[in-house]
Amino acid sequence: MTPDEPIHVLFCSPDSHFADLIGRAMGAGFDVRVSNHLVPDAPRNEQGWWDVALVDSRHAENGASVDAVLGFMDEIKQVNPPPPIIVMMGEEDRVLTRKLIESGAYDTLTSPPDVAELRLVIRRAYKFHESERELFLWRARERLRGGLFEMVSTSESMQAVFSLAQKVAPCDASVLITGETGTGKGLLARAMHRLSHRARGPFVAFSCANLPETLVEDELFGHEKGAFTGAIAPRFGRFEAADQGTLFLDEVGDLPLSLQAKFLRVLQDRTFERLGSNASQTANVRLICATHRDLQQMVKEGRFREDLYYRLNVVLIHLPALREQRDGIPLLAYHFLSRFAEQYGKTTKRISSLAMHALEEYPWPGNIRELENVVQRAVVLADDSTIEVWDLPSSLCNGFEQRRAVLSFEEEVRDFKRRLLVRTLRECSGNKAETARVLGLARGHLHRLINQLQIGPETAASEPGLAEEALTGAPPN
Repeated sequence: MTPDEPIHVLFCSPDSHFADLIGRAMGAGFDVRVSNHLVPDAPRNEQGWWDVALVDSRHAENGASVDAVLGFMDEIKQVNPPPPIIVMMGEEDRVLTRKLIESGAYDTLTSPPDVAELRLVIRRAYKFHESERELFLWRARERLRGGLFEMVSTSESMQAVFSLAQKVAPCDASVLITGETGTGKGLLARAMHRLSHRARGPFVAFSCANLPETLVEDELFGHEKGAFTGAIAPRFGRFEAADQGTLFLDEVGDLPLSLQAKFLRVLQDRTFERLGSNASQTANVRLICATHRDLQQMVKEGRFREDLYYRLNVVLIHLPALREQRDGIPLLAYHFLSRFAEQYGKTTKRISSLAMHALEEYPWPGNIRELENVVQRAVVLADDSTIEVWDLPSSLCNGFEQRRAVLSFEEEVRDFKRRLLVRTLRECSGNKAETARVLGLARGHLHRLINQLQIGPETAASEPGLAEEALTGAPPN
């Protein structure tokens, strides 16, 4: 869907008059098509057109009607990937709600719905569907052509990384991968190896982090028998082990300065000596290095050789932090959810909207590795098919669970609206006209909400990562 294209909603309701009213009330940004009957053929006839399904179950007052709704939902889920299903209920029924959610409904709403709330729920459901669809298409492409394997993202910055990596992978040029800890540098190096002509050769990884010089030298170049106390037999180093393949050196910025000269000679001549030997050894390896340090600054400070830096930095690939690509969090979370649910034999297949909101708001200092661990823990702890906010670590929830326990329905809706509005303001860099467009609100309504929800400059102190300019009353850009 392009920015100007509406969200396509299939509204399945036996009450055509009611459906038409809701469709007109949705307004700009939504293209609502009405199906008057819950019949099995309806989803197939509309397949490929709609993004979100809205099902009217207000008349499901008996077991047979409920079964019809559930059967209709099963038909909708035959689309691959299945779109999110929002069920509209006549009145609040916890038993029926649980049954619908367990059967695959994205969310439920009581009827008649608050139109603003309905818009918000549909937009959020659409974002989930886009993430699942991207993951489905990505898996299909990777099965057909091979590719970056476990690397998953829809952000523009990561797509640029994937494109560059695929261009560089077939060549033997040295690659330097930079990025914070946990951004997937090792995963990218392994993917590039699999895409290279060396894919049948070995992929050997070694981390230089916080190791003494003698141990690093021994690990890289090996030793001869008797080279030092305890050297009772010859030993190949990582360079020899990686012959005809790829050597991945992680945290190369920690390589001892005194060892950098020998390392540079190996890169230039492809020859080296084992510890305790004067005989030259050769190894045909493709070198990929990674670091979370600023090597340019280290060169200026004299802690890293300039000639070695330029030898390593033939092609530079920078991996952005997870907080810089928040739009990719749902896709990554569902990717890890699918993997761990299969690994542990769990039926978990969904992340509640509140839990996903907590994932999206967290700053992720540990990046993708931390997200992977959090989802793994949540899959283990989840009691049913849905990961709830209480399945997440307390440090991640940021008060979500406590608010859920003590707030009334009205307070919880107000809290949800406030967080959504604050987050959208932040994403739109404080541009209120753009915020109103994204949320499908009139400018006047947006200003009233800002006043009603008491969103002011002081909010920056309590809303992580929120720019103050996004909360001021200054005119939009």
